[in-house]
Amino acid sequence: MANQSSSSSSSSSYPILCASFNQDASHFVIGTREGFKVFDSNTGRLCYERAIGAFIVVEMLFTSSLLAIVGAGEQVLGPCYLQRLIVILQDKTYVYDINKVKILDAIDTVPNLKGLCGFSPSLDGCFLALPASITKGSVLLYNVMELQSHCEIDAHRAPLAAIVLCSNGMHIATASEQGTIIRVHLVSDATKSYSFRRGRYPSTIFSLSFAPSMQIPDILVATSSSGSLHVFSLGFALNQRSRKSSTILGSIIPDSITDVLDPAHRHVLHSAVTAGVKSNAVIRKVDKVADASTPGIASCKATISIITYNGYFQEYSFRLNYQNEPLWTLEHEFNLLSPVSDNASS
Repeated sequence: MANQSSSSSSSSSYPILCASFNQDASHFVIGTREGFKVFDSNTGRLCYERAIGAFIVVEMLFTSSLLAIVGAGEQVLGPCYLQRLIVILQDKTYVYDINKVKILDAIDTVPNLKGLCGFSPSLDGCFLALPASITKGSVLLYNVMELQSHCEIDAHRAPLAAIVLCSNGMHIATASEQGTIIRVHLVSDATKSYSFRRGRYPSTIFSLSFAPSMQIPDILVATSSSGSLHVFSLGFALNQRSRKSSTILGSIIPDSITDVLDPAHRHVLHSAVTAGVKSNAVIRKVDKVADASTPGIASCKATISIITYNGYFQEYSFRLNYQNEPLWTLEHEFNLLSPVSDNASS
């Protein structure tokens, strides 16, 4: 997963300097002052570690042995994906052919000190997302296979704080430095599909993640400095929108406004992590589960994994039934800094 968000506080105050999941979220990597560690997301098992100094970026290529790493102090971020390696400098981004380690293109950008970016690994929609302004929340979408700019989206009034593309490259989600509204745009024509309200008060968005999907993702998850875990239901919003359009109120108020106002699209787990501690969450999988009480109706069950920069891994089970009622269960939690290779789940 690309380095997609920034923190208001320096990561140097945490024992973990960076954390990222690979493209299918089957493994994750953390960087510390001593080196880096690779874990199995399913079991929590420590697969590999090297104590060779501090790293601020460690990115794993699927389940291969290839890692993109950047030592602490360097102003470079480099997510790698199948055929492309992206290297982000302060005001320039380089696209490499990962097989030949050859520069394919150099993109001039606005100052990007936090290395904010999003990336979709799909060959059919292989896009790179970068900030396009330092005064407002504009995002540049660049096709790294065709090596050309795709479009620019004005997503927010305030500068961007988090960007993520879904795995198939069809949708992009963004949050500004205000952190109150999450917006989702359709990449193909740069149109806004959804607007979700995270909260009324400003908060730093630490991470955004779409559920894995070949079509429209079922849900989108966000973590922030408030310590809450937010799940936004895209599928439910789509169903509600079709029903709302037939009402008098729905014909008067635009979708972009009513989507924000409707709390039914948002589900919050308060105090999921310690407030103020940076975190990175992904939706590892989503299953449709038949509801025994209502034949023919399926509920949504998601597995959500969180890495906190104070050194913990948490896995939550989130279930949303056909009545839009959420159920949260903490399945696993363990200390990432423990020297034990086989972490025990609690």
